[in-house]
Order: sequence, then structure tokens, then C-alpha cells
Amino acid sequence: MNVESISAVTLRVSNMKASVDFYRDVLGMEGLYGSEGSGFSSLRPGNTDSVILNLEHGQTTTRWGRLIFHVADVDALWTHLTNLGFEPEKPRNASWGERYFHVLDPDGHELSFARPLK
Repeated sequence: MNVESISAVTLRVSNMKASVDFYRDVLGMEGLYGSEGSGFSSLRPGNTDSVILNLEHGQTTTRWGRLIFHVADVDALWTHLTNLGFEPEKPRNASWGERYFHVLDPDGHELSFARPLK
């Protein structure tokens, strides 16, 4: 028996409105279930084969690891987030062949945005 895929990842969030606004409006993810006033919401990147991100209202935990998103243009997203007042790390090239940067979401969960180098 083998695991076939990861269906979803769930993050605990202290402020559902701030989190839904961030993932939906700032990062452009599609809302699938719930909303700003819900206790549980699900979102997905534009790729319908992608893993679903669930947000569950409750006590948050940080420093658990990081969630990594692949994006079309790392530097353009970094500029977009910086222009909105976020303070992401500067993009850099990794020895494993990706360009990436990290930023914290509204609850302090570490997110990484990456793209394989060509």
C-alpha cells in the first residue's frame, strides 16, 4: 500500500477574516468552502489538481515547519507582497535548484514561495 497524494493541509488560525483575506485576496487562491466568518474554510490555488489549504479557527501553533508554494515568478510575487506592506525575506537561489523566499502569514505560519531554476 502506498500513499497516492496529499489531499489537504490544515492550518489553525486565530483570525479567520485576516487569514481568508490573505490567502484569497493577497495570494489569489480560490475559496471553496467557508468564508471570513466561518470556523473552517478551504481554499485552493488555481491548479485544480493542487492540494487544498484548510483554515481552522483555534489556538495557533507556529514553528512547526513551513508550507511551500510553487509560483510562476518568485520575484514578481516578492514585489507584490512588499508593495502591500509585507516584509518577506529577499529572494535567493538555493543549492537544490530553486529560487525562493519566505514570509509569515497573519498567524506567523512560515510560507515559502519557490520556482525551480532552469
